[in-house]
Amino acid sequence: MEWVDWPGKSPIVPGGVEHPAAFHMLDVAAVAERLIASFTIPVPLRDALVVLAGLHDIGKISQSFRAMLREGVSQPGFSHWELSEALFYVEDARIASRLGGTPHVRQMLYAASAGHHGRPPDAAFYGLPTEARLPRELVKALRCVGEGRAPAAALMDAFCDLWPEASLNDLTLADAATLSWWLSGLCTAADWVGSNPLWFQPQQKDSTLTAYLAQARIVAHRAVAEAGIAGTTAQQGNPFDFALRPMQAACAKIVLPDGPTLAIVEDETGAGKTEAALLLAHRMCLAGKGRGLFFALPTMATADAMFSRASEIVGRMFNNPSVTLAHGRAGLSVPFREIVQGGRTGGRNEITSSDWLAASNRRALLADVGIGTIDQALLSVLPVRFQTLRSYGLSSKILVVDEVHEMGEPYIAEELTALLKMHRAAGGSAILLTATLPMDLRARLLAAYDGVSDSPAYPALTVAGAPAITEFPPEDRPVKGPVVVERLDTVAEAVALLKGMAAQGAACVWVRNAVDDAIEAVEALRAEGVDARLLHARFALCDRKRIEAEILKRVGKDGKDREGFVLVGTQVLETSLDLDFDVMLSDIAPIAALIQRAGRLWRHMDIRPASGRPVPKPVLYVLSPDPAQVEDERWLHGTLGKGAWVYAMADVWRSAHVLFTQGRIGTPDKQRALIEAVYGAGAEPVPEPLLKAEQEKEGKDGADRGVAWHNIVKFTEGYRKAGRGDDDVNYPTRLGDEVRVLCLARRTSQGLVPWAEGEGADAWALSEVSAHRKKLDTLSLPDQTAQDIAAITKDWPDWKRKQIRVCPVDEDGGICDGLLYNAECGLVFVSPLCPERRQYR
Repeated sequence: MEWVDWPGKSPIVPGGVEHPAAFHMLDVAAVAERLIASFTIPVPLRDALVVLAGLHDIGKISQSFRAMLREGVSQPGFSHWELSEALFYVEDARIASRLGGTPHVRQMLYAASAGHHGRPPDAAFYGLPTEARLPRELVKALRCVGEGRAPAAALMDAFCDLWPEASLNDLTLADAATLSWWLSGLCTAADWVGSNPLWFQPQQKDSTLTAYLAQARIVAHRAVAEAGIAGTTAQQGNPFDFALRPMQAACAKIVLPDGPTLAIVEDETGAGKTEAALLLAHRMCLAGKGRGLFFALPTMATADAMFSRASEIVGRMFNNPSVTLAHGRAGLSVPFREIVQGGRTGGRNEITSSDWLAASNRRALLADVGIGTIDQALLSVLPVRFQTLRSYGLSSKILVVDEVHEMGEPYIAEELTALLKMHRAAGGSAILLTATLPMDLRARLLAAYDGVSDSPAYPALTVAGAPAITEFPPEDRPVKGPVVVERLDTVAEAVALLKGMAAQGAACVWVRNAVDDAIEAVEALRAEGVDARLLHARFALCDRKRIEAEILKRVGKDGKDREGFVLVGTQVLETSLDLDFDVMLSDIAPIAALIQRAGRLWRHMDIRPASGRPVPKPVLYVLSPDPAQVEDERWLHGTLGKGAWVYAMADVWRSAHVLFTQGRIGTPDKQRALIEAVYGAGAEPVPEPLLKAEQEKEGKDGADRGVAWHNIVKFTEGYRKAGRGDDDVNYPTRLGDEVRVLCLARRTSQGLVPWAEGEGADAWALSEVSAHRKKLDTLSLPDQTAQDIAAITKDWPDWKRKQIRVCPVDEDGGICDGLLYNAECGLVFVSPLCPERRQYR
């Protein structure tokens, strides 16, 4: 057989060499063989999966595909990968005689092999043909194959000859359904590496398949290593050189059950949960439960912060691991770019990355260690393109999810539960970290690994299938103790309090629920002579990074010149930055958020003990109406303004009720009671005026769960039936108000330039700011067809022009009527009734 008659890749340069389809399939098989070697899979099944991965492009042995490559003729009706499934179906008897397995098992895996371009095949072939008469669509597909059918069948035989031990005989249908998702991801990863001409050069030289495979295996070994996906092993020994804190010590000694394992770490903010999780993940890897880890966090800011922390540790946990940062702005991270560009020197405890991994968030999950947003992992349970690549990448990792309490909303909670079930089915283990987890949610997450615990003890280290650790020795270090809670009635009282405390030299913070309220608070403080700083989510990325760096220098862990510093911020302060304040004021919010916020109060007692603080004790001042005085459904609105709409009213009222009744956020062992008083089964009934708001929330929660159940893929049905390969925007990882992205620009004599310093794509990305689409769509944003704006967007892809609006900013901050931007206050919506706000500072 002349394999050169059936091209698999067009020439890289006009008139160059075509790469035969048979050789390309052997390239991919060699890569798949290399990738699958580190998984504990019996040799017969392993080889069968390699054969199927190699035959993923058998549909390229077709007249229609050859005509497309050589003559530029569009394929009529079927893509080459759909023709792969057609050939699998009509040659099923041939494959069955070599690989065995039941018809339904093979059919499951045929779809996984063929569906390696981000979605499963969905042509109406109606399963494996059982009669001489073939379905109409299958006949049409075979016409596209034409004279390629006989050589394709011969190639199937040849592949089975190359892996003679391959067998599917021990695979059940249920196992095949689960495996179909994993195999599709493996095929995709192997195809992406095997298609890269930097490693696999096109060639047509006369060679037997056996000889070519030997050569491809050598190249695959190098390619997989250079791509950064060769895998790693865990190093023996303790990765930390400091004395372990109580939770960390518990993670270092707890008995791990056999098989996939789920652990939930519950401890107060600042207790060292990150290091505890890394210790536990390291032990899990040493026990064979994974070969790397993926650290999932709620926001890009928290992921960036974790990347800086974890990248200093993981080199001591694993042997020269590849490390990636995975979120929408990962390319702007200087620490990550330095790792990518640094190359490998072979030094001890070295970490590295690769251009290949950094090119896509989808690839990032293939690295030995990934750090990113939870969204990157949740996409593996939604029917989006290349979902299976993500699930395959995660399958070899210990999945560590931080700030799990941030994922308690019904929609994302359902996704997280599905993610844990999928991960367990693929043999994966997981660790969940939280300071404030309701017991009901903990029970649901534990159940994903058949775990059960009704213990109210706190702190707690709970492992599914093993006894929980709930008793910890006292720490031999300064602690802040209980946080006293005091209520303030008005914004004026809040401003006066911060002014007085700053005058005493205290580092102060006011955490507001809404951006607009935060901006107004800063204006009120500045009117009183207080030089307050501002941080919220409506800053251009360049300004937010600058402000965060300035804040960390003042009130970070090692901050200097903190006396009298005043910061006003929003929820971005709850988790993303390691800050330490002497005085904290917060808008009333759900108890979980308040506990998180209080974690930034008197945080680093080993560095700043009580004797060095300008105030005698830690106090959380809360701006809130009296929960005992609820006259109507607008109980909260007169006190908070815009912030009254952010959280569910019933949760806020219950939080205020329990917080002001107890008068403190107590020691850790008292924290569970606060959480359960708001979220538990025995929570206090809300006053009658708030019943309607509670009922509306219950209805919304039920609707959100329904959306989640509809969106999450049904893994037990297999990839072909349950996969879809839709666009990410159609299946969001989170529900909420849709946002629109504005790209800010400055006017110059040479035209528009990015708001951020510099030039090029990075500077434009750093100039982006997001806000609620509903609010922006009521304004007359700059005309995107204007000559100066069109000059910027002319080379943008269509999706980017639809989602992003370029907005020049005038010297006075104006963008359009009703919208301003300032480097110190961010994006401001201005009411026509308050035109004086146009000249804000």
